[in-house]
Amino acid sequence: MTKAHEELLQEAINVYLSSLKYLDNFVSEPATKYGLSFEQYLILHTISSREHVSLMDIASERKVTRSAISRQIKVLLQHDYIYQKPAESDRRRLYLHLTKSGKEVENKVTELTTARFDEWISRYGEDKVREILDFIKDFASQEMKNFNEPKQSNQ
Repeated sequence: MTKAHEELLQEAINVYLSSLKYLDNFVSEPATKYGLSFEQYLILHTISSREHVSLMDIASERKVTRSAISRQIKVLLQHDYIYQKPAESDRRRLYLHLTKSGKEVENKVTELTTARFDEWISRYGEDKVREILDFIKDFASQEMKNFNEPKQSNQ
């Protein structure tokens, strides 16, 4: 590794230690006020924006397992933020709906999240925010592609 690359690695580690590892907490903070993870809030938000949505719909859209969403749904049910109702056409299919308190929490967290994001845009400017988001999407796309490729053995 060259000296320049070593310095870049050290800078990347410092950025991670001083900022990136806290980004998730910063984004999640509005939801934690209501005993929710950001993922659970996003599920509430999905339910609030659609009339007929099931656990399987959410799992499919997020490309995660049914059990991963089921664990999140369980918490939302325990908080009495959602309820399940069978579809009229197929009683085995359960649609998710917000309770009154679920609607209130979803609205409050949406307001807090929107206000926080508006602060970012005001502070950094729309162009810089787009540039950061584009970089993160590109980075994730490239790294996930590499991560998902089968490892070649050196035999």
